[in-house]
Amino acid sequence: MKLYTYDHCPFCVRARMIFGLRGLPVEEVVLANDDEENPIRMIGAKQVPILEKDDGSFMGESLDIVRYVDESAGKGRLKENVRSEIQAWIDKVGKYSGKLIQPRTVKIGLPEFATASAVKYFVDKKEKNIGSFAGNLADTPALLAQINQDLKELEPLVDPVSDGINGEVGMEDILLFPVLRNLTIVSGIEFPKNTAAYLTRMGKASGVDLYFDRAI
Repeated sequence: MKLYTYDHCPFCVRARMIFGLRGLPVEEVVLANDDEENPIRMIGAKQVPILEKDDGSFMGESLDIVRYVDESAGKGRLKENVRSEIQAWIDKVGKYSGKLIQPRTVKIGLPEFATASAVKYFVDKKEKNIGSFAGNLADTPALLAQINQDLKELEPLVDPVSDGINGEVGMEDILLFPVLRNLTIVSGIEFPKNTAAYLTRMGKASGVDLYFDRAI
């Protein structure tokens, strides 16, 4: 199987996670961010992740891919339960985290931004939603204060020793880890003890790298 992704894409991280967690091989292909032709050819829309199955057919939608791969692995199924507190936290942080993450995404040498045209495509699109990247970078202190407070509120919900956020690996991890992982691109975020340890464990278990060494 092949998995078409962008490195920065949290929805792609979901799909990458299930292959790592289930120990299944997959060929990962990172598309250029301004490549519209190939995604549209495969699934009729410019979006990733896209799974190319062994029979040559294509599947989009990250959670559909997660459930398909999970079932194919034959190693049990991820626990579907997602605590309302976790979903509420994801929804809350999702309203502003792009202002921290997206302006930094084009600055750390990710493969989907290897060309100036790919960078321009991303910046032009995202600035329509969050405002100028330069302005958001200038607002970093206020945004840091907000995310650091929200991480303190998440901390009691994080299991201190399990690979999974709630004592075993489940759909909560598929939803939450990509959000936390992308926040590691931001220098100055103060991840509480349990959350920091969870990021390390889940990154290792899923085979998804973190951005701490490139944080801006």
